[in-house]
Amino acid sequence: MDFKEGLEPVSPTGQYFTSSVLLISIIVVFEFEVPIKLMPIMTCLHDAFLVDPRLSSVMVTDIKGGKQWKRVEVDVQDQVRIPIFPTGLSPEAYDGYVEDYISEIAMDQFPQNKPLWEVHIIQYPTTNAAGNLIFKFHHSLGDGYTLMGVLISCLQRADNPSLPLTFASRRRLGLESDQTSVFRMVPQFFSLIFNTISDFGWSLLKTNLIKDDLSPIRSGDEGLEFRPTTISTTTFSLDHIKFIKTKLGVSINDVITGIVLYGSRLYMQEISHKSSQEHSTAIVLHNTRTISGYKSVQEMIKPDSDAPWGNRVTYLYVPIPKISELKSINPLEFVLRAHKIIKKQRNSSLVYFNSSLLTIIDKLRGPEAAAGYIYKAISHSSMMISNMIGPMEQMALANHPVKGFYFMTAGIPQSLNITMMSYMGDLRVAIGSEKGFLDPHKFKSSIDNAFAMTRPGKI
Repeated sequence: MDFKEGLEPVSPTGQYFTSSVLLISIIVVFEFEVPIKLMPIMTCLHDAFLVDPRLSSVMVTDIKGGKQWKRVEVDVQDQVRIPIFPTGLSPEAYDGYVEDYISEIAMDQFPQNKPLWEVHIIQYPTTNAAGNLIFKFHHSLGDGYTLMGVLISCLQRADNPSLPLTFASRRRLGLESDQTSVFRMVPQFFSLIFNTISDFGWSLLKTNLIKDDLSPIRSGDEGLEFRPTTISTTTFSLDHIKFIKTKLGVSINDVITGIVLYGSRLYMQEISHKSSQEHSTAIVLHNTRTISGYKSVQEMIKPDSDAPWGNRVTYLYVPIPKISELKSINPLEFVLRAHKIIKKQRNSSLVYFNSSLLTIIDKLRGPEAAAGYIYKAISHSSMMISNMIGPMEQMALANHPVKGFYFMTAGIPQSLNITMMSYMGDLRVAIGSEKGFLDPHKFKSSIDNAFAMTRPGKI
């Protein structure tokens, strides 16, 4: 990462995320076990965040219309907000204040004269935490992998800070090892070609011509990215998910995607029985990095880094199965269907073709047109699903033990957004729903019921 005279060109993907049609940011919420002490938090932020030139830069437009990162002097205090709520309320009451506050900052736009990140310190106890620390990053800064690396740089193991945090492997189950037999390579090669052509063709049609049906999870209204979002969360045991993974011989990602799709269909049927036949699609985000494990800020910004800073995310379309299409009303059927679809697309070159197509559109028509293509891909589908791997041990930030944490993508033109984060043997599912359209309590209950129906005694 070379900043000549304080300037560095914004990457193509970064320009898409700062266009007039895409205003996407990432919000990360840390829930602390102890009340927040300001000075240690501020010191930690200064030491960890200002190491990276990107976090110490603002985005400017040059005389040719190109966007550049420009280094500036940054005072961490200017990036921090500390909201004031009424005092003396119950934790349940502060739950509502925090929920409304997150919904409000999710809609706020970043000021152009400051770096594109903020920290919000909430010093009021909720039912989940003694205090909350909220990070908001503009997506042009990087993807979830990059931003997790930033956060990891200021986190330590709560039990022993001298030991590193460890993370589960990102390797997916079910992928075959390299085969040397020509009898296996030839059919795999032709299967790759066929899957790539069919998947890419469907992706083009879906993005440009085919919109999902309006349903209880898709309002289809214009300007959804500017509307308030309600965020709710629920937690599940990773051991439970691993049991299903082993039973079916699929990946953890397949299990959680399938169960979320099943819960979504349960909600749709509860709101409107006819919605069981409506065509609905989920966009499942996919990171194209092949490296396992997160890297620190210092490692990511090296010129020859094997895990460079930036956005390396593409997407897969996964249709939400209709109940009538399945052999039985069983959540495992959804898991197997999700596994089949995702494996087929990952065994093609779809993710790389999608990335190449955006590059071609950018070259021919400019970044605004490429951003418009991404906008259509998102808005023509019903929901987005993304997941991240968190530490296996409890972590602490400036000696504040983290009880739990989750993230949410803000500013997407959809009514429903699902994110998942593993941490200390649990999976935290965050649900972002269009306020006033989806019923967040009923939807969360549907997701809970879908997971409950996959317990060992139920299957």
